[in-house]
Amino acid sequence: MENWAGNHRYQAARIHHPRSVDEVCEIVRASRRVRALGTRHSFNPIADCPDADLICLKNLNHVVGIDTSNPDTPTVTVEGGITYGQLGPILNDAGYALHNLASLPHISVAGACATTTHGSGDRNPVLSAAVVGMTLVSPAGELIEVSPQTHPDDFDGMVVGLGALGPVVYLKLKLQPRFDIAQQVYLGLPMAQLDEHLDAITGAAYSVSLFTDWSGPHFNQVWLKHRVTDGQPIPVERDFFGATPANQSMHPLPEISAEPCTQQLGAPGPWHERLPHFRLEHTPSNGVELQSEYLIPREHAAEALHTLNAMRDRITPLIQVTEVRTVSADNFWMSPCCGRDCVGIHFTWTRDVPGVTALLPDLEARLIPLQARPHWGKLFAMRAESIHEAYGDHLTRFTALLERFDPAGKFRNPFLEERLLNTTS
Repeated sequence: MENWAGNHRYQAARIHHPRSVDEVCEIVRASRRVRALGTRHSFNPIADCPDADLICLKNLNHVVGIDTSNPDTPTVTVEGGITYGQLGPILNDAGYALHNLASLPHISVAGACATTTHGSGDRNPVLSAAVVGMTLVSPAGELIEVSPQTHPDDFDGMVVGLGALGPVVYLKLKLQPRFDIAQQVYLGLPMAQLDEHLDAITGAAYSVSLFTDWSGPHFNQVWLKHRVTDGQPIPVERDFFGATPANQSMHPLPEISAEPCTQQLGAPGPWHERLPHFRLEHTPSNGVELQSEYLIPREHAAEALHTLNAMRDRITPLIQVTEVRTVSADNFWMSPCCGRDCVGIHFTWTRDVPGVTALLPDLEARLIPLQARPHWGKLFAMRAESIHEAYGDHLTRFTALLERFDPAGKFRNPFLEERLLNTTS
C-alpha cells in the first residue's frame, strides 16, 4: 500500500481496518509496535513503521454527538477516522462551524491535528487549536481521556502528538456559529509589495493565500476568502496592491481547469464549501506531486521570500506552485507555530524524487537561519540537531512526555527516533 502521492510504500507487516474502538484496543494490546494511519496524505514515513502493525481508522468516521449544554462553548465529539469533508456538512446543518479548514477537505481530523495542518488567516491558528479533548489508546490497550482538566501540565504536548502517544479514537472540538465565505481571486501581485504591505495584504480577508510559480518576482494569484453576513456581496478592488481581479474562476495552476476548485467570483457559500481550495466531490489527483512546507516567524517572511526568489533558477524546474499563507501563534509544544505568528511557505513539487531530495538541504540551509520549522507531514531534510535547535525546551519536554507515557516505545517509529530523538532502534 502506498501513500496518497505514491512516493512512499508502507513497510508495516500488517494493516488493520478495525470497525470499533474495542478492536483498536485489542490490536494495540497485542502489538509490539503500532502506528495509526489516517487518509495517507503524509509525504514522509511519519505514520509508518517497518515490521509493525498499522491501524487504519477510516471506518471510525462517525459524529458521536454535539454538546450544547453550555451554549457559550458548544463542542462536537467525533471518531478518529472522520474527515473534514464528512464533518463539515453535518456541523453546518446543525448551525455550527470550525474556525478554519485546510486546502483539502479529504484529510482526517485526527491526522491533521496530530501534525498541525492548517489553513490561512492572520487570526487563525492551526486546526489543532479546535481540540479541547481527546481519547487515546494507551500502550496497554486502555482508553485514556485527555483534556486540559485531566492533564493540565501535558495537554499542550499531547494534542500535537505526531502519533507517538497512540491512536486517537475520539476528538472533542470546540465550535462556533456557522458562517459564510465568499472568495475573490486577484492576478499579478508584485512580491515587493510584501516588504511594506505584508500586514495589509494578509489582513485583507479572513483567509488569504498567495500563489507563485517563481517565474518572476511576483505572485501569480491571490485568493481572498472574505467572511460575509446575510449573503452580502464583497467589494472587488480594481487594484489590489498592483494585482487585478480575475474575471473567471482559477485553479492555482492556471493551465488546469478550475472545476475541482471551490466557487469563486465573490459568490457567498457555507464555510465548509469555501475555506478549502478544492471541492469534496472532486477527488484530488495523486501520484503527480510531492509537497514540502516551512513555517517561518512572521517578521522574517519578506526576507525568506526574497531568499527563495534568489534561488528561483533552481526551484522552477521542480515546482508546480508555491503557496504562502499566514497562521497565528499557538501553545502546542511540537507545533511549528508554537509561541509565534508564522508565515507558511508551501511547495508543491513535481514528482521528481531525486531532484527534490537534492534541493531540500540547500533550500533549508537558507531558511533555517530564519528560524524555519518544517510541516511534520511533508518532505523535509532537517535532522535531529536542527530540529532540536528549532524547538528547544519544547522538544525536551515532549521527549520526556513520551518516556513517561510510552517507555517501551510501542508507538514510536524510525522516522521519529531519527528526527526527534536522535536514536535508532
